[in-house]
Amino acid sequence: MPKRLILLRHAKSAWDNPSIADFDRPLSSRGRKAAPLVGAYLARHGLVPGLVLSSSAKRAIETLDLVCAGWPTKPSIRKLKNLYLAMPREMLRRVQSVGREPDCVMLVGHNPGIADLANWLCSQGKAEQRANLARKFPTGAIAAIEFDVEDWGDVDAESGRLVDFATPKQIEHGE
Repeated sequence: MPKRLILLRHAKSAWDNPSIADFDRPLSSRGRKAAPLVGAYLARHGLVPGLVLSSSAKRAIETLDLVCAGWPTKPSIRKLKNLYLAMPREMLRRVQSVGREPDCVMLVGHNPGIADLANWLCSQGKAEQRANLARKFPTGAIAAIEFDVEDWGDVDAESGRLVDFATPKQIEHGE
């Protein structure tokens, strides 16, 4: 069975209080509205992970809590401080360390790293979705990438096939 990696950029965060450290910024009302829509979309499309690797930044954890709130089964969650503003190679190392199970893993992170990782991993998939992904990976967006491997340790750059890319705006408008 192929492995499926879901990359989720945290939902829109609030910038209205400049005294809050970046790591501690919460979601904005727009982000709190978008995250459950993304979670429902993932559930409808059979993209509920067995394991989530998440940045421990407040906006990432709030996004994750809202995304998985409506799921019938809750994934195992690892909150990792070193995923906060991590670069693609560090995120890939975390994914590669998962082992053989589960078959579906989600990584919740930040730009520019999450967008760079998605583009770095995908060498196949629908041209239009790959072009949209390359153009912009907005807050709350998901990229689902499949790998024809049996162990997460075998996932590598340019070995993935983009099977879905969706933004909160597309999901909300039923695109």
